[in-house]
Amino acid sequence: MRYSSRGPLRGPALLAAAVALTTVAACSNGSPSGAGSPSPAPSGTGPAATTSAAKPSPTPTPSPTPTRTYPLSSAPRIVPAVRSHEPARGPGWKPGPRAGVVLGADSAGLADEARLLAGELGLRYRGEAAAGPGDVELALGGKGAAESYTLTVGDGRVRIAGPDEAGVFYGTRTLKQSVKGSGAMPEGTVTDRPAKPQRGLNVDIARKHFTAAWLEDRIREMGDLKLNQLGLHFSDDQGFRIESDSHPEVVSKQHLTKAEVRRILALAASRHVTVVPEIDSPGHLGAVIDAHPDLQLVSVSGRTPRGAVDISDPDAARIVDDLLREYAALFPGAYWHLGADEYVALMAKDPEASYPQLAKAARAEYGPSGRVQDLATAWLNDRAATVRPTGKTLKAWNDGFFAGGVVSAAKDIEVEYWTGKEFGARPPLPYLQAGRRLVNLNDEYLYYVLGEPNDFTYPTGRRIYEQWTPLVVRGTTPVPARYDAQIQGARFAVWCDLSDAQTQAQVAAGIRLPLAALSQKVWDSRKPTRSWADFRALTAKVRD
Repeated sequence: MRYSSRGPLRGPALLAAAVALTTVAACSNGSPSGAGSPSPAPSGTGPAATTSAAKPSPTPTPSPTPTRTYPLSSAPRIVPAVRSHEPARGPGWKPGPRAGVVLGADSAGLADEARLLAGELGLRYRGEAAAGPGDVELALGGKGAAESYTLTVGDGRVRIAGPDEAGVFYGTRTLKQSVKGSGAMPEGTVTDRPAKPQRGLNVDIARKHFTAAWLEDRIREMGDLKLNQLGLHFSDDQGFRIESDSHPEVVSKQHLTKAEVRRILALAASRHVTVVPEIDSPGHLGAVIDAHPDLQLVSVSGRTPRGAVDISDPDAARIVDDLLREYAALFPGAYWHLGADEYVALMAKDPEASYPQLAKAARAEYGPSGRVQDLATAWLNDRAATVRPTGKTLKAWNDGFFAGGVVSAAKDIEVEYWTGKEFGARPPLPYLQAGRRLVNLNDEYLYYVLGEPNDFTYPTGRRIYEQWTPLVVRGTTPVPARYDAQIQGARFAVWCDLSDAQTQAQVAAGIRLPLAALSQKVWDSRKPTRSWADFRALTAKVRD
């Protein structure tokens, strides 16, 4: 149907138009369009004049202004993609000069999220108030899953609601990205939630010093991608990078002050990112050993493996526990990483022969069957016992869990799976079959190792996007889908083995697309509908 400037004619308006057209034709001096029609009588004479005088033409009925018809909306184009969008007909929403951000009833806890969004979109923040035309309303409520949200656009307004603050925050990220990418938020309803509860980035700040500002930029980036964990590996052979009150002697010259850490933590909290600190032990303690050389592990041949403390020496446990208590109080988050990987004593062909002092201590503690691996597992359990009273969920690298010994790792320690290559490391299935929860840091896809040593190559976003899922824990083969619920999520990891190989800026640029691809796969593990080329272009468009 074609439309005039006033819209289509229907019903009474159409009839009135027909009458008017007939009248105009009757009054014309020329012939009407129908051939053979008679000429009209002269004005004021004949039947036509009589009829006109007796029955004046009715007043035409005004045509109503028609309602504009909109096509069904499409899902917002954002990263990661929303899981569900119910389309609707309407203009959508875009920021207007009178628009504001308001809080729904009993939603005062969302004030920070509302102020942030208002600043980003150039709107006014009006606090707890009824939503008016053009407004965005944030509200707590509902019975959805943790971190879920519903975003509704209709009647020129936006409402974002969720059962917790994190979910509503993620809804604001959806709105922000859609406006940034297209200028508007489409009409309809988004229903969204993450596939995995743990989603994030791990950064080795021990081998390479990263500034507080650089870490804060990553937190902002993570928040917009709906990632919620930042792992900080801050103690290793090359450095100890956070100020210490209990053992200042172990701290490297370049380090983060506690004031800087608190600033990082405050920003992380505002973006719903949990910082996961890690003091790796009993290996990777070279910075501690530099200040306390008496803790160094020595082999029977006099070899001193870098970073390994003598776990039969009570002083080693005392110093590490001092540090654990100090930093567990500094970091308020729900997780603590105990490390436990690559203890060199256990990478020897015959640990008992190479380190007889450890073998002797193991037998003394656990009887004739005690081995060095039992002593190392007991070390892990003892460090877990130091942190456990804080209520934090405990984590350790998968090659710190050993099978077949007298001592087993505590059941509440989550497996952070990165490799099947190291001594003691097994394929993922035994950990899952034992009922352990597991976080995926597959070194085939998710390890960004500076300088690319030991056959590592920089991972690409495309490879993650097209080939990897959280079920692909080791190598390229997924574990059976029945274990999906035990896989808590994944983190992309930056390791600084050759610390000078890239600058901070180069690292940030290098991980940009891989981090975006990871965010898509941990938010929605299904095969993406967009091509890689489309995803890459979209990422550049919607992100700051």
